Amino acid sequence: MAQYPDKPLTLVVPYTAGGPTDRVARDFAEAMRKALGGQTVIIDNVAGAGGNIGAAKVARAAPDGYTLLLHNIAMATSPALYRKLAYKPLEDFEYLGMISEVPMTLVGRPDLPVANLAELTRMVLAEPGKLTIGNAGVGSAAHLCGLLFQQAIKGNMVAVPYKGTAPAMSDLLGGQVDLMCDQTTNTSAQIANGKLKVFGVTTAARIRTPQLAAVPTFDEGGLKDFRVAVWHGLYAPKGTPPAILNKLNGVLKTSLRDPDFLRREADLGAVVVTDERSGREDHKRFVMQETQRWAPVLKAVASAAD
Repeated sequence: MAQYPDKPLTLVVPYTAGGPTDRVARDFAEAMRKALGGQTVIIDNVAGAGGNIGAAKVARAAPDGYTLLLHNIAMATSPALYRKLAYKPLEDFEYLGMISEVPMTLVGRPDLPVANLAELTRMVLAEPGKLTIGNAGVGSAAHLCGLLFQQAIKGNMVAVPYKGTAPAMSDLLGGQVDLMCDQTTNTSAQIANGKLKVFGVTTAARIRTPQLAAVPTFDEGGLKDFRVAVWHGLYAPKGTPPAILNKLNGVLKTSLRDPDFLRREADLGAVVVTDERSGREDHKRFVMQETQRWAPVLKAVASAAD
């Protein structure tokens, strides 16, 4: 244990490179590297099945502290979305701590002929099934947010799933799809440079960063109390030795205080966790609560879609 780690760590990201969770992971990996005294942290993008392939890979990995998982809200939503999972989120992992929470934005191709959320809502309701809304695959944050938005306005759009957020964003920018509901970590730059039309952010108050300060909240757009945030946490395979788990939790907490990491996340509209959820037990308790919270919501959405 005294020499751990004495070789590079692998941080599995269960989504494509360039997507919002990948962005958080790469920023966090750099902060981890510094907290580990310069030890290399390798990003391994294992995308597919809404994050389930990458998560299952880590669940089966050797419990030696060298293969870790950085995952998002899907740790709590997957049990309600999939009848069969190759892993058990609450049983097959050691919880290491929460990292950040990221709000969502509803964005559209720049030539979409509506100016704000109210006009978009009227268009969706007037022409059900006409508009398309891209996502990063079934169970992704973009998919969930899009479903909840349609449920909230009692409207219907055609979902277009992709194998990750990066290809979905590419088609949105190219005009092949009309809309996408995605994390600020993936949309803030495109919003700031005017490449996307933005209809709202899912926070109670506006985000006070240069890229997002002008973006209205959903409340301002007339859709009250629409709140969706994507959180990220760090996990190790079940059975990892306690000494290594404690070491990794200490590395996580140090990384969350890294000035460069804090700055980069703030620029993207992300909120770095500073409360007790950075602890192992509180992290797991939070995911259990989120699992219970999302289960009835997702079942209602699925029933409405049927």
